[in-house]
Amino acid sequence: MKHLLLLGLGLLLLLPTAQAQGKYSTRTGSIRFFSGTPLEDIEGRSTQAAGVLDMNTGKVAFSVPMKSFVFKRTLMQEHFNENYVESEKYPTATFSGAVVGFQPGQLPGTGLQRVQVEGDLTIHGVKRRVRVPGTLELKDSHLLVSSKFNVAPADYNIEIPALVRDNIAKTMEVTLAFSCDPTPRLKPPLPDEFSSLFSPVGPACRPATRYRAGPGPGR
Repeated sequence: MKHLLLLGLGLLLLLPTAQAQGKYSTRTGSIRFFSGTPLEDIEGRSTQAAGVLDMNTGKVAFSVPMKSFVFKRTLMQEHFNENYVESEKYPTATFSGAVVGFQPGQLPGTGLQRVQVEGDLTIHGVKRRVRVPGTLELKDSHLLVSSKFNVAPADYNIEIPALVRDNIAKTMEVTLAFSCDPTPRLKPPLPDEFSSLFSPVGPACRPATRYRAGPGPGR
């Protein structure tokens, strides 16, 4: 009996490591960007970001529809989609990269683990190599992923009209928060940029949770 208890305790200690091997994903990730100036604060939020992290390779990818960003004011949302990011022509922003210095079995460790991720961030049809900080935490079988970094609209050929140039910050703060689940079954379609992360018979995203839009932006 004593040996069985010790064996059970040993398996429990190994469980977090076993759960960490594989892919975690979400289709309801949260992305917020904020522009603050003395004249005006502008904030856009989306909860329709799809993301995936492969614990076997350290690869990371996410994609967010530009039209899913919701603003406080309707006019802000219209200008964002029509005049700045041209959402009809460039419908998504994407990132594809990997954890810097990744070693198999290393992630996630105990508690909150800080990482650096390097890869290609594509916005408005412009791809740029970036390196951003982030954290990973395995909690109740969910992989919590967060990151905060800055993006300059000028780096992505997003032109701001002179009339409102003082109202929009030259650098915007982007905050990302994903709660990812283990991916037991392949369930296409996934964004094309994620395809390299999934083997034909490997695991993939769990069924998506339907997005519930909040109250419409007022003006």
